[in-house]
Order: sequence, then C-alpha cells, then structure tokens
Amino acid sequence: MKAAVITFPGSNCDRDLAMGFEQAGFEVARVWHKDTDLPSGIDVVGIPGGFSFGDYLRCGAIAANSPICRSVVAHAEAGGFVLGICNGFQVLCETGLLPGVLMRNAGLKFVCRNVGLTVANAESAFTSGYSQGDALTIPVAHHDGNYTIDSNGLAALESEGRVAFRYTDNPNGSVADIAGVLSANRRVLGMMPHPERAVDAAHGGTDGRAMFSGLAEALVSA
Repeated sequence: MKAAVITFPGSNCDRDLAMGFEQAGFEVARVWHKDTDLPSGIDVVGIPGGFSFGDYLRCGAIAANSPICRSVVAHAEAGGFVLGICNGFQVLCETGLLPGVLMRNAGLKFVCRNVGLTVANAESAFTSGYSQGDALTIPVAHHDGNYTIDSNGLAALESEGRVAFRYTDNPNGSVADIAGVLSANRRVLGMMPHPERAVDAAHGGTDGRAMFSGLAEALVSA
C-alpha cells in the first residue's frame, strides 16, 4: 500500500499525516506542490492541514491551483482515494472534488481543542474501522472551519449518506454539525478535525487510529 502526502508552502501537519499512514502500514511518498505527477502506484493521497500559501484569497484556493493538484484531481476521477484534513478539506472543496465551502468560524476566533464527533457513516474505506454512531474525541485547530452548503446540496449529502462525521459540540457553526463529507463514490473524504493527531496515546488519545488502519484493511481486502 502506498500513500502520497502533499506539502504546500505553509503546510504544518504533513509529517503528522505521513506518520499516521506509516503507523497503519503504508509506504509514504512525500510530494512537493510544484511536482506535476504523483509517484506511480499510489493508492491514497493525503492533503494535510496548515495554512497553505498563507490562506490568501480563500483558504485552499491557491493550493488547489498548484501543479500537483491537477494530478490529485485526475487520481480521484480515476477512482483513487484522497483524504483532505483541515486545510486539506478546504483544498478539496476548492478543487471541486467535494461540495460546499469552509467559511470563517461562527465565533470569529481560532479554535484549538479536542471536540466530540459521531460517526455518521461507517460505509466507506475511511470510516470502515468504526461503527455508525461511534463517539470519538479528535482535535481541531482552525479559523475557517464553518462548513457551508446550500439547502439543495445539504439535502443531497443527507439523502446519499455522504456525511461522514458530525460534531457533538459544534465548534465553528458548520451546517447540520457536519465535520466531514464524502464524495459521491465515497473515495474522497474531507474533514476539519485532525485524526492524525489522535493516533498515539502519548498525544492524549487514539480515536483517529482506526481511520488509517481501517483504510489499510479496506485496501488489502479489495
């Protein structure tokens, strides 16, 4: 199993994401935003958190137009797996691989703390390590995590079972308490909380570990 982790100027969670994949048994390739092609044989692309390009214009907007993102989009459109966390979620929305947009937190303040999540859909490779309804504690750290989508888009997400996680104590005002969403084929996941920061007990919790191990098991079984 091979994972690629993209680094942009301003990324600050790329090493953590790589370690999350490695702990689950992935061979990880580190990819720079100016590269034009993903390494061969990549199963999943990880887009990490941080402040790519200083969050100028809109969070993730410049990164979404980096050379490597054309290959990321092509990878997803060919049925490959993509995981975007925090700023990575913002990038995925800006590329159009996921619907909606991440706006300024409702409280207009940066939020950095553990939050409660509920697994809303366990029927994806990313969430297969959990059961629907599982309660998790995962860290967040963002200023623009308020997930916003119009009523028709929200209805589609709900009816198609594409909400992956919901907040139990919504820290940012996201519509319908949405913390993570899936693409129509459920092979692209974007989420604001940081599961890669919850894979080592020494860091205060391991509720994020099953995301990486479940993904690994799903790929092996496939």
